[in-house]
Amino acid sequence: MGKQNTQAENKPEHIVVVMDGNGRWAKKRFMPRTAGHKAGVKATKEVVKACVENQIKVLTLFAFSSENWKRPEQEVSSLMELFLTTLQSEVNELHEQSVRMRFIGECSAFSDKLQNRIKQTEELTQNNSGLCLNIAVNYGGRWDIANACQMIAEKIESGEITSKDVNAELVNRYVAVSDLPEPDLFIRTGGDKRISNFLIWQLAYTELYFTDLLWPDFNRGELNEALTWFANRQRRFGKTGDQIGQANKVNC
Repeated sequence: MGKQNTQAENKPEHIVVVMDGNGRWAKKRFMPRTAGHKAGVKATKEVVKACVENQIKVLTLFAFSSENWKRPEQEVSSLMELFLTTLQSEVNELHEQSVRMRFIGECSAFSDKLQNRIKQTEELTQNNSGLCLNIAVNYGGRWDIANACQMIAEKIESGEITSKDVNAELVNRYVAVSDLPEPDLFIRTGGDKRISNFLIWQLAYTELYFTDLLWPDFNRGELNEALTWFANRQRRFGKTGDQIGQANKVNC
């Protein structure tokens, strides 16, 4: 029997998304950038709901990068306020859907009010068994790796391990979301074809899907297109296509 490339059989366990294009979406409509971010929240809600319905195990969203602090102060302030109000308004519904929410990044840079809301959200949803929704805030891939190296260095200094124990497997234990399935599908909207310092350690074997659509225009139909594209990818992980094909025949 040949390989059956169906979406159901080849569904990703872990999807990561760079939600790009909110500001440009607003600019095209002669609206302030903040309007684009609000429209982006609506798109996010629809995609989260679609992932719940598709029984995706993990969804990681790049909400605010460590580089986004360089944006105009007013926009950053509006983003923080929108982030806070969205958490307040959406967490109960997500909790009812058994979504477990976690936040990755250097959250200590945020206001005490926002930090408290993040902590409350994580505590409320920590025992949920449905979709694991990771929100990356004040996150950068290089920061993530450096942070992992710092923790490993502390263990070397304390004598718990030696430098000879340091390898890729050890580093992997200390980067973000290491306790979850590795990302299978990376989606970036907005037309740019780069990962922009997002999960750069974790994306080693992730399938990269780029679309010109701006994030507020991304919906469940577009997500389904990405899932169909993923279902027809041959993931070789260093093996040859013939090896993968032979293994599929044996499994059939």
